[in-house]
Amino acid sequence: MSAPAPSPLATVDAPPVERQEEVLTDGALAFLAELHRRFTGRRDELLARRAARRAEIARSSTLDFLPKTAHIRADDSWRVAPAPPALEDRRVEITGPTDRKMTVGALNSGARVWLADFEDASSPTWENVVGGQLSLIDAFERRIDFTDARGKSYALRPAEELATPVVRPRGWHLDERHVTVDGRPVPGALVDFGLYFFHNARRLLDLGKGPYFYLPKTESHLEARLWNDIFVFAQEYTGIPRGTVRATVLIETITAAYEMEEILYELREHASGLNAGRWDYLFSLIKNFRDAGPKFVLPDRNAVTMTAPFMRAYTELLVRTCHKRGAHAIGGMAAFIPSRKDAKVNEAAFEKVRADKDREAGDGFDGSWVAHPDLVPIARASFDAVLGDRPHQKHRLREDVRVSAAELIAVDSLEAKPTFEGLCNAVAVGLRYIEAWLRGRGAVAIFNLMEDAATAEISRSQIWQWIDAGVVFDNGETATAGLAREVAARELAAIREEAGEAAFASGRWQEAHDLLLKVALDEDYAEFLTLPAYALLD
Repeated sequence: MSAPAPSPLATVDAPPVERQEEVLTDGALAFLAELHRRFTGRRDELLARRAARRAEIARSSTLDFLPKTAHIRADDSWRVAPAPPALEDRRVEITGPTDRKMTVGALNSGARVWLADFEDASSPTWENVVGGQLSLIDAFERRIDFTDARGKSYALRPAEELATPVVRPRGWHLDERHVTVDGRPVPGALVDFGLYFFHNARRLLDLGKGPYFYLPKTESHLEARLWNDIFVFAQEYTGIPRGTVRATVLIETITAAYEMEEILYELREHASGLNAGRWDYLFSLIKNFRDAGPKFVLPDRNAVTMTAPFMRAYTELLVRTCHKRGAHAIGGMAAFIPSRKDAKVNEAAFEKVRADKDREAGDGFDGSWVAHPDLVPIARASFDAVLGDRPHQKHRLREDVRVSAAELIAVDSLEAKPTFEGLCNAVAVGLRYIEAWLRGRGAVAIFNLMEDAATAEISRSQIWQWIDAGVVFDNGETATAGLAREVAARELAAIREEAGEAAFASGRWQEAHDLLLKVALDEDYAEFLTLPAYALLD
């Protein structure tokens, strides 16, 4: 007796979400099945290559530009495709998840681009996955609005005033357990990309825009090649012109920093630019060199500024690379969240944001990120002062920039050292963020900063690294697992006292505490904290 033929549709096994039938149509599920069967095997191979490369870094404690692709870097003739009109001017971009409130707020924010995030700013509950897709469809159909708890209503501004959405799907490492093909979970990246592209590619073209994407946590040009092949297939499958898709790649892993030109080359007919994803970049640096000895130990997160020599090397190389190849260079996140209660906090923070954006504009970036609408005018002023009426500054080739392989990992050039206060902050941020993530919130304001999964990854990775290196803090205490547990227990008790028993019990604080200690203290370092955390999501 022959085995039954594979289903042409992806299978969904999840509690129903309101209006999910509008997203999970037979056509969309057939598209997901095709994507999975064609590309998940290659995804698996590339994840295995990541593990092999990390093992080599652990052995050698170094990285270098790739000899095999030197001819691509040396060839001055190639350029990426010209930017479409909707992505020509990207001087301010706002980031955030795809819930209805954020969708309306981001599109109305005055930013040129909205990074509509299914990744680090979104907790991948099934409701968020499906609801985010509905938010975007409704926005393009102009049938989205939002009423807050005070009864105030928000609706979209005229089309010409709205930000251009650029969707960020999940990273390659995450599966979507609620969608399977042939009994296997479909990668979350293919679910997010596939549903958005299938439903909106033609709709966006009719609006004078297109299916634009941010590609997260890319670690090599081979991963960029996979995405390019997905774009080619998706366009052929739906019958839209090849080259309609545009992708901006986040250079937020240390390995990708050594392959920027190769990444643009692989995506050149679909490439739009590169972004300096500063927080994930720090996480990647710590993760890859976590056991490489004292010379790779980073100080407290907030002590590592963008003026640090190895961070300057990274960002200046990014600008030079992008402009050499005709691509946009997009700067990093201003994560400050304005306080409605403390004007002095705002004044000091706004000045830091202004200095950061002035530096980026002066270095040649074509735009930058903010996390809050109040920061849009500040960032815009910095870029207006440099760009004027020009949409970008790709003419600035930055040929003065020369960056060696060693400079990108010269962490020991920093004078700052880890502090006990830094340990306490890492525990406090990690605990609060993970608890919110488990309740379905991926972007969380903590201590006047917008935290997402990337900053939580830094927190737990620094704890792991400091303990592994036996760091002695400024107060004389040595970083140990016991000390981390003591700090975490005190923090949990303080949260319980501040919140009250009822509010504490209704949260997921103990689970968050236990998970933070697991991913920060286990000898077997988890590649991403969201992998064990996903198993705890409702």
